[in-house]
Amino acid sequence: MARAHVFVSGKVQGVFYRDGTRQEAQRRGVGGWVRNLRDGRVEAVFEGPGEAVDAMVAWCRVGPPLSRPTYVDRKDEAEEGLKSFEIRSTA
Repeated sequence: MARAHVFVSGKVQGVFYRDGTRQEAQRRGVGGWVRNLRDGRVEAVFEGPGEAVDAMVAWCRVGPPLSRPTYVDRKDEAEEGLKSFEIRSTA
């Protein structure tokens, strides 16, 4: 099991980035959460098998069709046992 905490910069708000992330995470069986930040970035946490978490981080570099991510900052952390994936309120 692995956990990645990411911050995504670029055109990632108002383009269905959070919902696309949720759908992709559910499709891959990855737990965690995603939320917008007031500074225009998106923050997300992914937990699950290492390959699935790596795939989610790779997906964040592309995002949904209307998005234009420019930078993904990844930090690996200890897992917390997250099983489902949710969209959280803006922080």
